[in-house]
Amino acid sequence: MKTVTVYRVDYVKKTKVPIGEVQERRKKDRGGNLLGLLRLARKIYGAGPEDAIHIAVDKREARQDGTRPDDMIHHAGNEYYSAG
Repeated sequence: MKTVTVYRVDYVKKTKVPIGEVQERRKKDRGGNLLGLLRLARKIYGAGPEDAIHIAVDKREARQDGTRPDDMIHHAGNEYYSAG
């Protein structure tokens, strides 16, 4: 199991504050692992739909091989936004 940090992102101040953790229990990457972790983090730590956009996970921690350079992953609708 791998622990992935969950952050609350303030886009105005450009800061991220760690607010908790979620566990990655899958042993292999099946393509939707990161999105599943993000959905779980928003369900646990988000106060509602309007607050969900401020919840993010660190994808370097989530990926098994760590090959992606971007730090954070955010999901809004069907689009992915990376900040790094």
